[in-house]
Amino acid sequence: MSENLALVAHAKEDVRVEGLPEPAPAPDEAVVAIAYGGICGSDLHYWLHGAAGQSILREPMVLGHEIVGTVLAAAADGSGPAAGTRVAVHPATEGDDGTAPYPSDRPNLSPAGTYLGSAARMPHTHGAFASRVALPSRMLRSIPEGLELRLAALAEPAAVAWHGVGQAGEITGRRVLVIGAGPIGALAIAVAKHHGASEIIATDLHAHPRALAERLGATAMEATDAAGIASVHADVVIESSGTVPGLAAAISGARRGGTVVMLGLQRAGDIGVPMASAITRELTLVGSFRFNDEIDEVLAALADGSLDAGPVISHELPIGDGLRALELARDASVSSKVLLTFPAAEQDEGAQP
Repeated sequence: MSENLALVAHAKEDVRVEGLPEPAPAPDEAVVAIAYGGICGSDLHYWLHGAAGQSILREPMVLGHEIVGTVLAAAADGSGPAAGTRVAVHPATEGDDGTAPYPSDRPNLSPAGTYLGSAARMPHTHGAFASRVALPSRMLRSIPEGLELRLAALAEPAAVAWHGVGQAGEITGRRVLVIGAGPIGALAIAVAKHHGASEIIATDLHAHPRALAERLGATAMEATDAAGIASVHADVVIESSGTVPGLAAAISGARRGGTVVMLGLQRAGDIGVPMASAITRELTLVGSFRFNDEIDEVLAALADGSLDAGPVISHELPIGDGLRALELARDASVSSKVLLTFPAAEQDEGAQP
């Protein structure tokens, strides 16, 4: 068996590829051989800043929550999929702190919830950028027959986009503007197209994501074209850049009475945006945070081909080149979704349509 290599964040600008002990699963955990792992913006933040928002790295932590693989050993308590099952991973765990109420049908809003690869709590919740990991069986979703693991690796970020687009309500026949065509924005384009949007316009600062947006079926526009964005008059705007100028552009690009979904996570603290415009044009501003069970719908849509998301994958690098993969993923001018590959990627069976 190969060494259990992992991508571990130790501190700001200190991420290492290192060997881990073999996983020791709890009774309700399965051992999974990871095949692919997608690098997320939060992984980059832990590497570059030692923190992702208010989640500060205080001890070494395995990165990664966008993962797929194959069950090596099923959970001892009999829960979850059997050995040999190809699985995607829902990385969230609901948590009630006993104080802050939240809707029972929206566990993504639970105040004490955890997420794989998150430093929000101590001890940190380790991620799964490792050759072999132990994961709660309740997190595992069987991958439909015929769907290759490589494409299934998009299930988690696509579920984020699916949830965000869903926050706008009915999309069929509506004009949609996507602010920021990075990986999540690109997936939002794919989801909006799947949901029947009549027209999709996307903005970005860089030529590479604009070209990807067009490949996915959107009309691309430079993010600096303020007059052009204001003239879109979109029924729905998906703000996926997570920047203050991006949110201002989203408000300006919405039609009167339109909806702006704040999918990109803004920096902590107060920010300045044109709220008077949002008020006088009666815009609906709605937040979007992670997802609930949309990953199941995403896997089905990826499997039947109705969700065309494959072009979002731009690079694949082995775990041994993890640091180079991070470098690529941080450069939005040349990359979209960067995947780490693990030994199990070479053994993917049953992916033929």
